[in-house]
Amino acid sequence: MGTKGHMIAKRRSGLVFLCIALVVASFVVAGPRSAFLMIVGLGFGFVLEGLRFGFAGPWRAIVHDRDGRGLCAQLLAIALSAIVIFPLLAAFPNELNGAYAPIGVAMIGAAFVFGLCMQIVMGCGSGTLVNAGSGNAVAALALIGFVLGSFFGTLHLAWWTSLGSLPIYTLQGLFGNVSGLVVTLVGLLFVASITFWRAQPGKRLPGKRLVLAAALLAGLAVLNLVIAGQSWGVVYGLGLWGAKIVTVAGVDLASNGFWGAPAHAMRLQQSILTDVTSLTNIGLILGAFVVMRWRKEPGQQVAPLVPASWLIVALAGLVLGYSARVAFGCNVGAFFSGISTGSLHGWAWFAAAFCGSIIGVKLRPTLLRTERITGGAQ
Repeated sequence: MGTKGHMIAKRRSGLVFLCIALVVASFVVAGPRSAFLMIVGLGFGFVLEGLRFGFAGPWRAIVHDRDGRGLCAQLLAIALSAIVIFPLLAAFPNELNGAYAPIGVAMIGAAFVFGLCMQIVMGCGSGTLVNAGSGNAVAALALIGFVLGSFFGTLHLAWWTSLGSLPIYTLQGLFGNVSGLVVTLVGLLFVASITFWRAQPGKRLPGKRLVLAAALLAGLAVLNLVIAGQSWGVVYGLGLWGAKIVTVAGVDLASNGFWGAPAHAMRLQQSILTDVTSLTNIGLILGAFVVMRWRKEPGQQVAPLVPASWLIVALAGLVLGYSARVAFGCNVGAFFSGISTGSLHGWAWFAAAFCGSIIGVKLRPTLLRTERITGGAQ
């Protein structure tokens, strides 16, 4: 083995050790469930970065390039998850919780705004975590904004929901467990059919890589539900990080309606390794980092943005986090987990966010500009 090969092997051994150390730390601090959730989070990172499975990019691809392969892969992953999750929720209604939320005026508007900002920073909640973990400076800045924005969203959540919302509706409640699953699968097939019709020939059906990624993602989502007792989510963990930051800075959140609630107040006092959403978020970031560093030529090339565009990224990340909290989730917690667990809110979120995404795709080239590089080969 040459010097270069030895360095690669040494780097990869270090990455394996890092993953093991984090899993062991989770076990020591919070027990076996936390360790298993950290492994699940690592799996999410490995799949999303390693197999290049995303949410924001495929939405842009179907709108801008008429490429429906990524979106169809998302729908497949949701369908595979639903096939397993619906019976699990029916069998263990007191132990497992779906991603249920009410449809409301603010929720729909926030989902629209989220979809728009998602395209500006080219990442949803999970995408921002993955891209930041894999070395993308734009995503790293957006992630900071997302953390603060999702925290600020918790401060005003009660006011936004007071603007009016429907009760929580699930397809299981409306049609029954079996019929609710059928309705979900038919709905996903309907969206897939529209995607197939919209896409160009040759860019309609996902290839083996995306099919494998969809199957693995569905399996990990099921494991997350079984181990955590709740569906895969992203936003709550990021908001919790923001709350911990401000409490360290000396802000007292005891009187806040959201963080003053016993369950949330307890999480503020505990290690983030005891919070199920934080665990998978951390694992996801590390998983993406490991995949990036595992490659022989790691790292992502990020175009040099002009200063004004960096400011726009920071603001878009802030709004992304805020709107995700008001909309009760992002592409993971609302779209993926919402639909796969039967929440009618997931479908409303998808429709509103996709409309916002269309606008975001059109705005991004205008808002984000790169510096002109002079000299060198032309």
